[in-house]
Amino acid sequence: MKKIMAIALLSILTLSGCSALEEVNSSLEYADNATEYVNTVKEFSNEVPALSQDAVTNAEARANLEKELELMKTEIEEFNATEPPKIAEGIHKKIVSSNQQLSDGIELYLNNIENGQIDPKALEDSEIMKSIDNITGLAKQIEGLGN
Repeated sequence: MKKIMAIALLSILTLSGCSALEEVNSSLEYADNATEYVNTVKEFSNEVPALSQDAVTNAEARANLEKELELMKTEIEEFNATEPPKIAEGIHKKIVSSNQQLSDGIELYLNNIENGQIDPKALEDSEIMKSIDNITGLAKQIEGLGN
């Protein structure tokens, strides 16, 4: 009887250890994906203002700007579809919320471009840049998931 209890206890400890290990791996994987996403957002924020400035007078730059905006919308959708581990649910919700604002701002800016209203100053003051600041501000919390 003691052998059966010992085996049962060992099995439970082993299985719970595997579960904990899976949670850690999931957290690390999410942290890596989220960090990569934040870096993509930072890169976007560095490139888009210059493209917007050039798009005022250059049709090719305008096409590139529209392409970058559409590509960012795709990145947002892909990240939002990520299933976070339990430990990262709060951070993920914050990013998704900021992503919604970012996506709305991108859509508004795309509509302005289609209507011939390319205003680099409006981009700098838009929800796009505010949302980017919110997302990049979460980088330290994301790093904490990996540690």
